[in-house]
Amino acid sequence: MIKDVDESTFQSEVIERSRELPVVVDFWAEWCGPCRMLGPVLEREVTQREGKVELAKLDTDANPGLAAAYGIQGIPAVKAFRDGEVVDEFVGAQPPANVARFLDGLAPSEADALVAAGDEEGLRKALAIEPGRADAAVPLARALHARGDSEEALDVLRNVTGSFAADGLAARIRLSDDPELAGAFEDLDDGDPEAGLDALIAAVADADPDRREELRRVVVGTLDELGASHPVARESRRKLATALY
Repeated sequence: MIKDVDESTFQSEVIERSRELPVVVDFWAEWCGPCRMLGPVLEREVTQREGKVELAKLDTDANPGLAAAYGIQGIPAVKAFRDGEVVDEFVGAQPPANVARFLDGLAPSEADALVAAGDEEGLRKALAIEPGRADAAVPLARALHARGDSEEALDVLRNVTGSFAADGLAARIRLSDDPELAGAFEDLDDGDPEAGLDALIAAVADADPDRREELRRVVVGTLDELGASHPVARESRRKLATALY
């Protein structure tokens, strides 16, 4: 989709819309020769992507406030928005191949779409395309563990590196037969992270080094999934640090 935007529609048509799919903004002006060269290229390349990315055209002369807000000093200037933020940009007319590469970097990949769908078949396909992808491996492993396929769940997680969530889930699976932790895991699954984390952190005090490390991974992985802004996160991190050190 290609549309003209101004200061009255920018919030809804660019910022909010970019939370659903990437929106590319072409900052241009009528008098700008390079803008007239780039504009048709952008429009053609966006159209070829069949709804995976949208193009918004903003006349900088008619909307100087937005041009200033986004630091436009030369045109054409192109900025790509995703989730309300600028994620990529370039200035000046570009050849079609460069524009195509720019847009291809924004449009969701096949694996992205499969992860977004979230079903088991899709998650497996996503991992076949991009092995070790944490946002596919973690939900797939969680579903496998929930139905009793814990060994397969651990196999899925072994291919993931650099993910606190994956490390934490793997540790939880390895601890899942511990009756002392059953209540903590039930609290986590029932949407009471504070009670669940408190019970896990309390178990750290009397744990041997290996078990303590597994418990730490579960807590850190849970906090990672909750996010730093979650009201439970900061206090739980403090409690964990106290229990460990």
